[in-house]
Amino acid sequence: MQEAHFYTVDEKGVLCQLCPHECRLKEGQHGVCGVRKVEGGKLVSLNYGLCAAFAIDPIEKKPLYHFYPGWEIASLGTVGCNLRCSFCQNWSLAHGERTAGMESITPQELRGILDGRPLRQQLGAAYTYNEPAVWYEFVRECAEELAAGGYKNVLVTNGLINPAPLAELLPFVHAMNVDVKAFSDDFYRRYCGGKGYRDTLRTVERALQDCHVEVTYLIITTLNDSPEEIGEFVDWAASLDEKMPVHFSRYFPSHRLNLPPTPVETMKRAWDQAREKLSYVYLGNVMDSERSSTYCPSCKNLLLSRHGFGTKNAGLSGNKCKKCGHPLALGGYVYGEEPAF
Repeated sequence: MQEAHFYTVDEKGVLCQLCPHECRLKEGQHGVCGVRKVEGGKLVSLNYGLCAAFAIDPIEKKPLYHFYPGWEIASLGTVGCNLRCSFCQNWSLAHGERTAGMESITPQELRGILDGRPLRQQLGAAYTYNEPAVWYEFVRECAEELAAGGYKNVLVTNGLINPAPLAELLPFVHAMNVDVKAFSDDFYRRYCGGKGYRDTLRTVERALQDCHVEVTYLIITTLNDSPEEIGEFVDWAASLDEKMPVHFSRYFPSHRLNLPPTPVETMKRAWDQAREKLSYVYLGNVMDSERSSTYCPSCKNLLLSRHGFGTKNAGLSGNKCKKCGHPLALGGYVYGEEPAF
């Protein structure tokens, strides 16, 4: 347990200012996230340094396709989330038992784990599985510790974090994948327990100024799959940067939502629609190597072929298309540095 950052105290109680919910709490109460609580008149973090899941994953699994492809990254998470998505695939972590089965870890121990891994697995750490914003105090300290050692920090996030804590964290963050659940306030309220989607968009827009960003949109049958809504999402993404990678992920029934899996044809339609305005569009949770590979936006040459989470160089010379010389940004990675594809 550790005192939380970003809260104020007045005669009405404690106001948490970490995320847009801005929970107003009294003694003994928890925030929406379930892991920030008022004790002794202070807001404390209940999950500081408590790790519920740890693995070494391909960076492509986050998913990040344009950030050090072919490398592997330490992935860790805890409990807690500031959304309650009815289709959550990690509910047991997001809102499960607070401390059961978790192990303590310090930022220095995490850095030591990376120091001892093979080169291919020394990219850094991805804070994932649950929402990293509600692990803020620990993530902030780890990110600074790892960045000082030359490692990379990755956030896999729903984007619900207020501007001030985000600005404090961004100098130590190298890449983010942000989930945009839908382009509708009603969807966020009915199916995610959120206030709306604009707070997530704001995080993407701000993060693009400081780090590599990719965006994921989970397409759910009948709820956020209309050409009109996907068109609004695509227009927004293109207005920020037409080269920002966008991932459309296929929905399967999970937790409390039992709609049928999203038809593959719906996924392909979204891919075709987005490719009219975006350079790099990918399908996830679909066995489709063509639509998960990277092509040159200039001459359409195949640059990176993907099968599952495996990536191979198909048409790059350095970081440029072998055919036409068009550059491919890979989040600061220069092809040819170890490990090669």
